[in-house]
Amino acid sequence: MTKNKKRHVIPRLAGYVSRHPLLLLAAVAMTLLSNQLALLGPRYSGEAIDAISAAGGVDFAAVYHNVVRMAVCYGASAILSYALAVVMIKLSQKVVYTMRRQLFEKLTTLPVGYFDTHATGDIISRISYDIDTINSSLSHDVVQVMTSLYTVIGSLVFMWQISKPMISVFAVTVPASILFTRYRAKRVRPLFSRRSRKLGELNGYAEEMLSGGATIRAYCREKEITAEFDRRNTETMDAYYKADYYGAAMGPSVNFINNLSLSLVMILGGVLYMYSQSGAVKAGSIFFITLGGVAQFVQYSRKFAGPINEFANIITEFQSAFAAAERVFRIIDEQPESADAVGAQELVSCKGEVEMENVSFGYTPEQEILHKISVAAQPGRTIAIVGPTGAGKTTIINLLMRFYDPTAGQIRVDGYETKELTRRSLRLAYTMMLQDTWLFNGTIYDNIVYGREDATRDEVTAAAKAARISSYIEHLPKGYDTVLTDGGANISKGQRQLITIARAILSKTPMLILDEATSNVDSRTEQLIQQAMAKLMRGRTCFIIAHRLSTIQNADQILVLQNGSITECGSHDELIKKGGFYSTLYNSQFI
Repeated sequence: MTKNKKRHVIPRLAGYVSRHPLLLLAAVAMTLLSNQLALLGPRYSGEAIDAISAAGGVDFAAVYHNVVRMAVCYGASAILSYALAVVMIKLSQKVVYTMRRQLFEKLTTLPVGYFDTHATGDIISRISYDIDTINSSLSHDVVQVMTSLYTVIGSLVFMWQISKPMISVFAVTVPASILFTRYRAKRVRPLFSRRSRKLGELNGYAEEMLSGGATIRAYCREKEITAEFDRRNTETMDAYYKADYYGAAMGPSVNFINNLSLSLVMILGGVLYMYSQSGAVKAGSIFFITLGGVAQFVQYSRKFAGPINEFANIITEFQSAFAAAERVFRIIDEQPESADAVGAQELVSCKGEVEMENVSFGYTPEQEILHKISVAAQPGRTIAIVGPTGAGKTTIINLLMRFYDPTAGQIRVDGYETKELTRRSLRLAYTMMLQDTWLFNGTIYDNIVYGREDATRDEVTAAAKAARISSYIEHLPKGYDTVLTDGGANISKGQRQLITIARAILSKTPMLILDEATSNVDSRTEQLIQQAMAKLMRGRTCFIIAHRLSTIQNADQILVLQNGSITECGSHDELIKKGGFYSTLYNSQFI
């Protein structure tokens, strides 16, 4: 992560924390009070030592009094430190909750094209691992930083009061620690960014391979995909190793500098104490110091140097947190799907008249997929689209649903250009059934009514009967209240598709899109569904993508799409008579 990005990330994280001022104020107050009490401990310890080494004998009352005060200070400091940890955990959880919610909300507003170009596993890694990394840093590292800052400043003040000459030791060691820490941080920062990126790539690959487990086994590709996983895993572990290796060197190096400063403090303190006891240095001189004063200074020097060493270690963890936050903010800062045009109209009482006029489109400017496509679908008519893989059939569906806008030409619904309509009203006018079924964790009933929650139980049952799935559902122990888990993994793929067909039958939209909607059912069930679908499609404008040409023989118009252009158009009988590509394709399936 670059320096500018780091500067951008820190204030943004601070902005999340500042949304909870009461918790923040409580944390600051407890930090100040806890550390102030901890800093009083060495003072009372030194006074107790001076009471023991007093020339007139041991002052037991003074010793007892100072020991009690020291114990009270350390005990109260420990209690406040625990309370501070609890407050910071609550604060970090609230921050993480807000970040995760914003991240997920942003994902729901991103255009479909974003998910076409970003691995699902990498996105999930940002929602889980990266935000957990931020949570860990906020709940633990921020406390350490606040504690360290106050301890360093407080220790310096007390040491100044005890012996000004002895502070000169830190004039050399502290700058050395700071310069070394800054140097190492610059080296380590990009390594943590690479670590997060490699982990996201590994998760994306794992998610992709796990989703295609059956295909991998069918082609006996276990060794190949395992070897590829090992390669990616090695790269990820190498990124982790380099980040942790170079980060780990920071703590011991700073610790060495701090131990050196402690040794110099003890040597200089011993020399000053001997001169003070010999009478060479008079009381009141800046060079005069007692044994208790030396003990106090040594303890404060440890408190002063300790946080600097801890901070060097924490910087490594901060680099990881900053890299994780930058990845999260990168999604949050993504441009959402473009807003509806100013004054965009709601599509109400839709008739289902759809027209595409000279529509051209490409997912990238360099490669155009569709070339001047023109289609006119009257209300209640059925348009079938056939063609080889890659011809652009699904792209037409994406344009109709306005997942993308055409680069040239116009698409109109009921005479309105789709860009003049709100996306929500346009998409709600369609019912879309894809080859890849989607069911969520919930009951079968909930999945069927997903697109129409006002449906009655009788309507749901009627839709299931029309989709030829009611008998199967009613024989389940809990019937329609059976819970589908893991996207319907506890039922067959064909049954999942029948449930989505029931969902579509239940809807009352004026337009229907079917993309290989019966590909996962057997031929007999398909014939039964076709009868139900005929009733479903009656009165609706339908667009059908099909490879089984038997399912579209009754379509009002069949479009043959090749290389992004319409090469043939007409009814089934007309296209058969032409003897073109459609006729060849049909004969290859049935002759």
